[in-house]
Formats: sequence, structure tokens, C-alpha cells
Amino acid sequence: MPELRRIDPHIAPPQPQFSGEEVQAMQRAFVKLAELWGLSDEQASVLMGDISVRTFRRWKAGELGRAGIDTAARLSNLMGIHKALRLLFKEPARGYGWVKRPNDAFGGTTALDIMLNGQITDIMRVRRYLDAMRGPW
Repeated sequence: MPELRRIDPHIAPPQPQFSGEEVQAMQRAFVKLAELWGLSDEQASVLMGDISVRTFRRWKAGELGRAGIDTAARLSNLMGIHKALRLLFKEPARGYGWVKRPNDAFGGTTALDIMLNGQITDIMRVRRYLDAMRGPW
């Protein structure tokens, strides 16, 4: 019988690693997505968690930089939400508007309101919902 490995609770699980180029591509894509979703700079900053409004405005001006693991994970999840919406809605405008429409799956609130709670798990909740709506294909 194979030996079971013990998991040290003090060691964090592996995090996805992104190259600097990948992070900057996601930053540029998020700036455009924030515009398409009609987000204020303050809302975009909340979605990024650990960046200030001033930093987001620098991103908008093309001054991209390094991002920590949390920011990269947030960007990745938001790109997943964008992809799911593009697959679910044939008309892009409907997908962009979806984040601001009340949704019974979220107790009548909007996906944006859920994500603006500020935790990465809130963004992941919306992504999991959309991934489930897309199905296994």
C-alpha cells in the first residue's frame, strides 16, 4: 500500500505562475474590460484588491508593472469571467452588461456587487457560476 503524504498546514499550496509579459497582457486586457463593463476607477481598484486607484490610473496610461500573486490571480479569474461571458452571449454587449444586471443566482444582486465585496473568493464565486452555466464543453 502506498504511503500517504502528510500536508504541512503552514506551507501554502502552489500558486499559478505568470510571466511578466502575461501579467502585463492581463493588465491591458483588464483596463479594456473595466471600460467595457463601465467600471469606475475606484471599482476597478477594488476588483484588483491590493492596488490603489492611482496605480489603476497608471495602468490606464500604459504604465504597467509587476503584480503580486494575488493581483495576478484576480486578473486571471477576471479574464476567465470575460471568456465565459463571450461564450455564453453571442452579442458581446449583452455579456458586458450582464455583470450589472440583477441575478437570481446571487440573491437578486449583480455579479459586480458580489465581486466588489473585495475578496478574491468573491471573484472566484462569479467565475465558478459562469463556468457551471457554460457546462463541460
